[in-house]
Amino acid sequence: MQQFFAEPSWIRDGRIYLTGPDVNHIRNVLRMKPGEDVRVSDGNGAVYLCCISAYEEKTAVLDILRELDPDTELPSKIVLFQGLPKGDKMDLIVQKAVELGAYSVIPFAAKRSIVKLDDKKAQKRQQRWQAIAKGAAEQSGRSLIPEIGRVRSFTEALEAASALDVVLIPYELEEGMKRSAQLIGNIMPGQSVGIFIGPEGGFEEDEVNRAKESGAEPITLGKRILRTETAGMAVLSILMYHLESRNHNL
Repeated sequence: MQQFFAEPSWIRDGRIYLTGPDVNHIRNVLRMKPGEDVRVSDGNGAVYLCCISAYEEKTAVLDILRELDPDTELPSKIVLFQGLPKGDKMDLIVQKAVELGAYSVIPFAAKRSIVKLDDKKAQKRQQRWQAIAKGAAEQSGRSLIPEIGRVRSFTEALEAASALDVVLIPYELEEGMKRSAQLIGNIMPGQSVGIFIGPEGGFEEDEVNRAKESGAEPITLGKRILRTETAGMAVLSILMYHLESRNHNL
């Protein structure tokens, strides 16, 4: 079933007055007619089963049938700190991170980041990535839209990560799969988790050392070298399975 997001102020008197680009998508792309059902989230965790009542000029009027309990969010808030990659790789990273349950994505400029963004370009990219996050959240049935943060320096990213309970940094020179599995296995539902992924070329050694000094735990993802757009998805997939399995058993 199609899902969309609505501002809380659009919800009143048992109805949702949906506005913006989604109206054109529902009406002219999906060609949904009055009487058809859709899911709508207020972006704060509440999700409603709705029936299309009518179309006004720039508004879709939806009758709320009942509130749903989708339970689609992970039991922990996971923040992906992504070193800026080349080209449009960040588009894919944001999309897949949202599908895998990331709570937010924070891009940062590492020493080996090839892409250099001034403030104006960084702001435009952030807006684009946020729109991609919204689409991915709708497609995957999320009850909230993960925030795509502004582009930060590595130092700023470490400062943001300092508030999290656990911080992991996959590093190609790290060894000891048993220790890495133990670190991930000890993460409990409810803990906040940060994942640091380097750009193409990975992290420089001093960056890893700075992360370790800030409390990050280096881990290995195995014997193969993963691309920057693959490494974060690998860790997110492992954490998604681990946390949801553990939460189910509590």
